[in-house]
Amino acid sequence: MTGRVVLLGATGYTGDLVLGALLRRGVRPTVAGRNAAALSALAERSGQLDHLVVDAAAPDGLRRHLNPGDVLITTVGPFERFGFPVAQAAADAGAHYLDSSGEVGFVRAVHARHHRRARETGAVMLPAFGYDYVPGILAAALALREAGPAARAVDVGYFATGPIWRGISQGTRTTMRDGMTLPSARLHRHRLVDERTASRVHRFTVRGRRRSAFLVSGTEVLFLPEEFPDVDDVTVYNGWFSGLSRPLSLYSALVDATTRLPAGRRVSDALTRPLLIGPPGGPDAALRERIPSHVVAVASSVGRSKAPLAEIHVEGPNPYALTGELIAWAADRLATRSGATPGVVGPTTAFGVDTLREGCAEVGLVTV
Repeated sequence: MTGRVVLLGATGYTGDLVLGALLRRGVRPTVAGRNAAALSALAERSGQLDHLVVDAAAPDGLRRHLNPGDVLITTVGPFERFGFPVAQAAADAGAHYLDSSGEVGFVRAVHARHHRRARETGAVMLPAFGYDYVPGILAAALALREAGPAARAVDVGYFATGPIWRGISQGTRTTMRDGMTLPSARLHRHRLVDERTASRVHRFTVRGRRRSAFLVSGTEVLFLPEEFPDVDDVTVYNGWFSGLSRPLSLYSALVDATTRLPAGRRVSDALTRPLLIGPPGGPDAALRERIPSHVVAVASSVGRSKAPLAEIHVEGPNPYALTGELIAWAADRLATRSGATPGVVGPTTAFGVDTLREGCAEVGLVTV
């Protein structure tokens, strides 16, 4: 039996990319959102799709339109503001769930609130199923598997080439700004700990060059221990602005210090406001072509030596295009095949490492 695919946020930038990827797969989703006129126009020009007027903030209204085995996709962010009712509706209905969130705090909260309910109803819930953070989970899983039982730690670095600052969407700039004022989670000695974002700088080899990256949050720290319970340390880094990693670390320390002042929120808002500068929407197709993605994972032992044991690199399409393709692949698979593990789970737990690797290769994300 094939479930219906419902795409919430189809009129937005990321939603449009997901919609295009679904249509190329022959999947005709029901597009959903609050703006009836915009949805009607989108549905018509996309081949007379079904459309559904719903409010993402009202889980009961959304729940009435979902059946067990349906697939609910949401690209409506910021997810800390708009995501929880949507996740609740899916968990209660037994509908599978995918989102494009890059907000790790949101993912942690979704797991805490809905994992048990999703297991009861049979819903497979896959938050952050895009460039954030499927490539890192795949690369880390492959590195840990290659390294074998001696591996106790893995470092993951996200990189992109080309004119990256021009190629960042308004939503990503907002997430980056918020991230500078929030701690980043890492797995250390088998426990989640929060550290100041950008407080660590790590160097990776990318295409033969040493490049720096700074500490960020990533769902790798939440989901990799499900498949690799012996791993003690998981740390995620962002190297988009490799040459600015150390200045950004100092900038993060300044922002963090201002939050402790009496007027800290106003001061930190002023300091981080430049991160919002840029055009609305996101990069067009021509610009996306110039900014491919590259993610590296290094598995190692622990202790003072921390000897590298395996290193895996994956390359693929632009982060935004990749997000659209990954979500479409997962939605198609969830709607047409059984066997994925229910609950709020990571990609490898849901599908298995080999199936995930095959699916990523199908959308152009491959090891190099």
